[in-house]
Parts: sequence; C-alpha cells; structure tokens
Amino acid sequence: MQEITRLRDKTEDYNEVLSSYEDASVLWQLGVEEGDESLEKEVSEAVIKLNERLSELELELLLKGPYDRANAVISLHAGAGGTESQDWVQMLLRMYTRWADSKGYGVEILDLLPGDEAGVKSVSLLISGENAYGYLKAEKGIHRLVRISPFDASGRRHTSFASADVMPEVEDDTQIVIDPADLKIDTFRSGGAGGQHVNKTDSAVRITHLPTGIVVQCQNERSQHANRLKAMKLLQARLLDLQLKQKEEELNAIRGEQQEIAWGSQIRSYIFQPYTLVKDHRTGVEIGNVESVMDGNIDPFITRYLQMQAQNG
Repeated sequence: MQEITRLRDKTEDYNEVLSSYEDASVLWQLGVEEGDESLEKEVSEAVIKLNERLSELELELLLKGPYDRANAVISLHAGAGGTESQDWVQMLLRMYTRWADSKGYGVEILDLLPGDEAGVKSVSLLISGENAYGYLKAEKGIHRLVRISPFDASGRRHTSFASADVMPEVEDDTQIVIDPADLKIDTFRSGGAGGQHVNKTDSAVRITHLPTGIVVQCQNERSQHANRLKAMKLLQARLLDLQLKQKEEELNAIRGEQQEIAWGSQIRSYIFQPYTLVKDHRTGVEIGNVESVMDGNIDPFITRYLQMQAQNG
C-alpha cells in the first residue's frame, strides 16, 4: 500500500507540473496574440515557480539508494571546547529542525543530553518524511564554527566542532535482527529536565549491544517502557549504519580508495567573524548569508552533494 501511495503521489506531481506548464504556455500565447504586456509579470512568475518545482523533482531522481526514501535518524555530538561546542550543537539542532519544518517533515527528539552550563552535549532526533535520509545523508560529518564566543568575556574568536551522524530509520524489524541475549540493559535516573517524576524514578534506559560495543540511551520520556522503545529504535538505526559502513569499506578496499577520518576533516565551515560565510569543503558551495543557513537554508549544499555523488557513480 505504501508503494501504491508513493506512485500515486508521483503521478500527481507529474500531472501538476504538466498542468502548470500548459497554463503558463497558454498565458504566454494569449499575451503575444493580444499584445498584452501586463501578462509578462504573471508569466514570468509562473515560469520561475515551474523551474523551482522541476528542480525539486530532478533532485528526487538522484535518490536511488536502497534507504534513501526512509526516515532519518540524526545524532549530533559536541567536540572539544566545553560550553562553546555544546552551544554549537544546539545551533545545529535548530538548523536541522528549521530545515525539516520547511519540508513538512516531522521531528521527534529521541534522546538529548543538556550541556553543563548551556547548549547540548548530544542529541538524537528522528526526522520523518519521504526521502529524509536521502537528503540528510549529505550532512554526515564534522561541522566547524568560527565566531566570537558569547561565553568569552574577552571577546576572543573561537573555533568549535560538532559531529553529525545520519542513519536511515529501520522500519522493518526483519532488516536488523537483534538477539536479546546480546543486549545489556541498564536503567538510571534522568539527569536532564523532565519534571519531578523523571528525576525520582529510574526511567532512563541505556542499552549496550555486546557484539559491537554500540551504546545508546534515552531519557526524554517519562516511562521506562517508552525510553526503551526509543533506545531500541536508535540501536537498530546504528546497527544498520554499521552494516552500510562495512559494505562501503569493502568497496573502497576493492577500489583501492583511502578516506581520511579525522576530527579536523570538517565537511563544512560556518564563519560568523571576521566575515560571514558558510563553505562546504566537499563541493565548494559557498553562501554568504550565514543567518539564512542557520535558519535551515541548507538545500544548496545538499543538492550539489547529491549531484556530485551521482556523477561519481
């Protein structure tokens, strides 16, 4: 039924674009035949909207991976730098939330560990919507911030780092089979906000997958059961991501490729001072309006990344 719904939606998208093209064409012909220059602005606006919609549909054609249509689980972690890096994570959390809202995607916090003084040490969120993972996989890597820190009384410029890990959500339990005997499950009291109930009971859950050493936890929900369900969802996503990484490493070994994996190998820099610029180091895309990017305008980076991936096969 999901596939039928998807195909029906695609057919409707095609018919909508075709109808928009026909309307603009008729309007243009009418203006030419009657010499009515007042229609020029209306035709121009229709063509601009049509081109924007065609660009969106062309981008969707680049999403051919087996999990590209899936929901995305994105985990953000602060690097070294204390409060400054933790504030950077909170800024990225807001950026991705704004981006998801602009797409009509759902956003659900799976786990959040607040910073010591401000910001967020780490957060995992589920972004739900068609092609969410296909788009957000472009965001995986190290993000670098350069700005005058509001937490530095001397007004010095600081460089901070945060990592973004993006995984597809596992919707079918048969994709990732987890043996209960492989799990170590611990419960503890939530350390973050959540009211008296959370702080007085062992509602938080930490799950360790013994064969891989992967550790996930959730403490946002009031009940231990709800936290356990979310932690398992996060564990499934990370196990699937591990499988995908292993396959990629095998292919790279066959190709003879070597990829640098280091904290300094950032994928993108966000510079607030002494000038404003956001630059993607993989694609070369630059945007001078850093505030627009922080408000969720990251589509130019995603688009170019997917185009380059398609060109490289």
